[in-house]
Amino acid sequence: MFTTTLFHPVMSRWTSTVINLIQNALMISGLFLVIGLVGLHQGHAGLIEGARSLLPRQLLQGELPVDTVLDETLVEDSQAQKLSAPMRGALSYVSKRYRVSTDALLPVFATAQEAGRELRIDPLLIIAVIGVESGFNPLSQSVVGAQGLMQVMPRFHKDKLPSDAGDLPFFDPLTNVQVGARVLKESITRNGGIESGLQQFAGAINDPDRRYALKVLAERQRLEQAAQRLGAA
Repeated sequence: MFTTTLFHPVMSRWTSTVINLIQNALMISGLFLVIGLVGLHQGHAGLIEGARSLLPRQLLQGELPVDTVLDETLVEDSQAQKLSAPMRGALSYVSKRYRVSTDALLPVFATAQEAGRELRIDPLLIIAVIGVESGFNPLSQSVVGAQGLMQVMPRFHKDKLPSDAGDLPFFDPLTNVQVGARVLKESITRNGGIESGLQQFAGAINDPDRRYALKVLAERQRLEQAAQRLGAA
């Protein structure tokens, strides 16, 4: 009787451990499969072989629930699916050109698209301004104090900040895009057109050659052409 009583809880614990190990193994295998399929879809060579290096150390050591990683992956995938076809194509182009991961760029593109829809402004124009102004460096700051992705001047545009803006809000990528898009929209409206609006946005309204506007519009054209090429592929 003593042997039977002792053996039962030991077996119960052993069985539970084995089941947990099998469940984690299956879930990690599923995560590898998801990464592999995404890699094949996006054409990233060697992604499957490097998938293990992409997994968090805590996950591989059993310290981080697999569900957490899968949930984050699904959220990112959901954000990508909400982007328009031109924005998805531009995302891929920008990631390669500026050497920034698509994961880091995705919230910025989603915010630019949302701001464009709200303000009735071309989201690709917002992305082009970011490329010209900061090269997608959210910590960029000019000698005159312009900050963040769209190089917004804090002393002129604090009134456009959301009520829940934290410390150093203009260095927050999403806040910067939200505010910068509003500044751009106001400039275009005030000056009666995109070129003049871009010139005022850059503080170069008196430049007769409109070099800043032409630079931004050339970048926007490259974004559109890249999106068209990817769409046709």
